[in-house]
Amino acid sequence: MTTSATRRSIIKASAAAAALVLTGCTAARPDDDAPSTSASPSASGGPSASFTFATAARPAGLDAFLAVDTESHRVTRQVLETLVGVDPLTSAPVPLLAQEWSVSEDGRIYDFTLQRGITFHDGEPLTAEAVCANFDRWYNLPVSARGTEVLAFRSVFKGFSDTPDLSAYKSCTATGENTFRLELNTRLTGLIPALASPEFGIASPRALAEGRADELTEDRNGTRLSVYAQHPVGTGPFVFSSWAEDEVQLVSNPDYWGDRGQIQNVTFRTITSPESRLRALQNGEVDGYDLVTVSDVGELARAGMQILQRDPYSILYLGINQNFPGLDEPKMRQAIAHAVDKPALLEGLFLNGSKSANQFLPEKLGLRSDNVTNYGHNPDRAKELLEEAGYAGEELPFYYPRRVTRAYLPNPEKVYAELSRQLTAAGLNIRPVPVEWSDGYLEQVSKNGDRALHLSGLSGSYMDADNFVGTLFGAYSEEFGYEDAQLFTKIDRARTLPADDDRADAYRSISDRISTRVPAVPLAFPISTLTVSPRVSQYPTSPLLNEVFNKIRLTD
Repeated sequence: MTTSATRRSIIKASAAAAALVLTGCTAARPDDDAPSTSASPSASGGPSASFTFATAARPAGLDAFLAVDTESHRVTRQVLETLVGVDPLTSAPVPLLAQEWSVSEDGRIYDFTLQRGITFHDGEPLTAEAVCANFDRWYNLPVSARGTEVLAFRSVFKGFSDTPDLSAYKSCTATGENTFRLELNTRLTGLIPALASPEFGIASPRALAEGRADELTEDRNGTRLSVYAQHPVGTGPFVFSSWAEDEVQLVSNPDYWGDRGQIQNVTFRTITSPESRLRALQNGEVDGYDLVTVSDVGELARAGMQILQRDPYSILYLGINQNFPGLDEPKMRQAIAHAVDKPALLEGLFLNGSKSANQFLPEKLGLRSDNVTNYGHNPDRAKELLEEAGYAGEELPFYYPRRVTRAYLPNPEKVYAELSRQLTAAGLNIRPVPVEWSDGYLEQVSKNGDRALHLSGLSGSYMDADNFVGTLFGAYSEEFGYEDAQLFTKIDRARTLPADDDRADAYRSISDRISTRVPAVPLAFPISTLTVSPRVSQYPTSPLLNEVFNKIRLTD
């Protein structure tokens, strides 16, 4: 059978040097077979291999819809599938649970046809009614379950059932056993790509009900979760088995509708230290780990491991809280932007190929604006602006995470130290506020508090500009305390424009507006890489992190 081929960079390591070698890999859709150097699962009686992957942090929760962190979605992508998939070569949307769809001329009505014969892990059939039950749950999510972070549904559809005038979502109606109609209140050009986001994984309605998914009655590692969020049920190639403190166990789904692959048992093991992850790979305790740091590369080279490089599709930024006294003054924010030396920040802290950012849309989207305000590193100008703003040396609490590695932030403590040095040199009085990632760092920087500055970022999950500027700046959020009616209107309009040059120009104009207002300082488009042992002959790298382990191929 044929497969879709995708290109990825593989850094083949040798004891002498870390030489970069480009090779090809394939990533098959569920109904395809992928080539392998070992016996196929069907020839050997089904999946039988085990695969252990080291993660940089524990998942916060396994309810895909409420999760906002990469490690949670790394697990849920294996268990739950979305209506729309991701092409491994282009990252464009392709059919997954939805076999096909059509869109009305005004862009407000979508008619979907589901794949037939698919069942959830609890034996319930995938039907149009089940899909609409998920949409109804998302739309009617109670306020008590929403948390402080921006959920994907709000980012894409703008509102829930308690704000129907804001919401682009109108209804989901089953029109047959395997067909349903999705109606919107307005055109959403990025809807189909957005439905490939892991947050929109289709869950078993019975499991959601039995697990009281919207009732956050359980406490796990300081996070409020539902019973369901500790036992997700979907249609994916792997079935949830268990979740201990630092390990999540999955097993191959015997009734999976697509290619089951070679992997029978998947273990996600949390190892927070990059050095410990490296040792675990060298010792054969794990088969791979994500978020390779600069300091890892030499050791990986000497150990003969593979490093797999993704196309950059994330943004690191310095967040500014305009609710903090003085930071609502534009000149203060411009001074902060001038104080940052982005090339110096990248030096030695990010992998080669990472680029400085002066806007929030990654290059992969092809929407770069040449008109953004590029402040450049200018400490003298920063000092002048601070004086004009009336800054008198007041202390600025700067939050940054500890004991974590993210795709957009490989070395948070070192990145903070360099930024703090640069800001201090320009005359700012910085007070460090380190926060353990496991203590809810994302939640702390997403709500009101004494925070002036913070380090954060966004890894894109679907191919549309709204994934970035809409998520970050499409409405008021407590993360930035940023009110800008003109910008919000621009983003709302761009979302509804047909996919043509006018829409592209609209997003370039949005980037220009953000650059003049400086709600945050874009810092870098980091290269994201993972490493796997030599026994892995194929790994489905994706800039959207759409990496499902039934597509892994092993040599033994």
